[in-house]
Amino acid sequence: MDAHVRIGDNRVFSLKQAVLLYQEGSRAFATLHEVMSRPDEAPYLCAGQSVTTGFLQTLAKGLGASTAAEVLPEHVLARTPELIAWWSRAQPRLVFFGAGNAEATKLNGKMYPHPALIFMIHGRELFVRALVEDCRPTADTRLKNTPYWNTDAHGRVCLGSMRVPEEVSVGSLSGWESAYFASEFTHPSGAVRLTTHPGGFLGLWSSLAGRKQNFPVKFLADSKQTLQEFVERRGEG
Repeated sequence: MDAHVRIGDNRVFSLKQAVLLYQEGSRAFATLHEVMSRPDEAPYLCAGQSVTTGFLQTLAKGLGASTAAEVLPEHVLARTPELIAWWSRAQPRLVFFGAGNAEATKLNGKMYPHPALIFMIHGRELFVRALVEDCRPTADTRLKNTPYWNTDAHGRVCLGSMRVPEEVSVGSLSGWESAYFASEFTHPSGAVRLTTHPGGFLGLWSSLAGRKQNFPVKFLADSKQTLQEFVERRGEG
């Protein structure tokens, strides 16, 4: 049995092996089977064997899922083929609010102090957490929820029409960070405590508009996660 796929030139691929995935709840395993064929009959699978890590690495490379070697700068915290996490120092930033809330509209396009932040990209999803201290975190550093709309309890950002870079690499990180703050914060995302400020979300940002003071980290809400848990769970709670 031949499979014909156009990949830019003419090549003929033959079906050689098949992977069967077995799953029960959250547990799963896979077996690898040779594919045999007889004249004028459908192909059939031979007895399977457990899938090895080496096979998966070869498969991933063949599918283009390998990661190019990169020199990691100091602000990068974690890197895998699927994930990259980095931190950004506390600094003043422009913030844009959507027009759906009259009070938020009054705060639109002003400069505000911001806490130190952790960004993470998993696949094409963006996650953000906040830091109390303006220094590089360690694996056991406790993280805080970011005090921003469009970001849920897991730190996952609703990208909406945000114009993020096409690639996920060390060189694109500043582009992802800039895209986050160039977009409009329009709405709360689910049941998440964004701040402990007595005036709530809008009270917090109203008190900070145009101020040159440092962000008041005492008003950051606890995410109940360490940095290690954040990158391991990849936004899964």
